[in-house]
Amino acid sequence: MDSDELWATVDAQRTSLADLLAGLTPEEWATPSWCAGWRVRDVAAHLALAQVPLAVTLPAFLRARGSFDRMVHDTAVARAAAPPEELVDAIRAMVGSRRHVAVVTEVEPLLDVLVHGQDIARPLGRERPVPPVAAAAAATRVWRMGWPFWARRRLRGTSLVASDSDWRVGSGPPVCGTTGDLLLLVTGRRQVLPQLSGPGVAVLAGSRAARA
Repeated sequence: MDSDELWATVDAQRTSLADLLAGLTPEEWATPSWCAGWRVRDVAAHLALAQVPLAVTLPAFLRARGSFDRMVHDTAVARAAAPPEELVDAIRAMVGSRRHVAVVTEVEPLLDVLVHGQDIARPLGRERPVPPVAAAAAATRVWRMGWPFWARRRLRGTSLVASDSDWRVGSGPPVCGTTGDLLLLVTGRRQVLPQLSGPGVAVLAGSRAARA
C-alpha cells in the first residue's frame, strides 16, 4: 500500500468503527473484548488515544514503572471512564488526520484499528470485514517487528497462507485463512484458530498444550 491508500483505509476503518460504537448498548460497551482483561469500552478508549503526544505518554510510562503493557492498559482504563459518546467523537475526530506517535511507523495506526476493530466486533457477533490488502500490510509489519508480538517465535514451525490474497510467511505445515484472520493470529488472538484450517493448526494447538 502507498501512503495515501494506507491513510484512506485508516480513515474508512475509523469511520465505520465509530458508527458501530455509536449504536452499542450499555451492556455491549461492558462486554469482554478479545483483548484479555479489556472490555469493549477499554479497547475503544485505547483507540481514542491514538494521537496522544509523547509528552503525555512518557509520564504514564514512568508511572507504570517502565512496563509498556501496564502503561497501555492503565491509560486505556482511565480514558474509558469517559462517556461512550465522547470516545466515539474522539475516534471520529481523527478521520482525515495523519498524525501518529513519533516512535512508530504509519502502519501502526492501520494495524491498531484493524485488529482492535475485530477485538470489539467479534465478541459482539458483529460483521466487520477486513480489507485483504490492508490486512497484508499490517500482518507483514507484525511479522517483521518482533516485539511486542514475537509472531515468528510463537508461530515457528508453520507457514501462514492467506486464502484471499497472496500473503504468505513462515515455513512448515500450512495454516490457512483469510488475511484478516491471519492478522489476528500473528497479533496473538488465538480465539481465531477455529476459523483457520490446514495441518499447521494442529501444530499450534499442540504447542499450546505442551506449554500448558
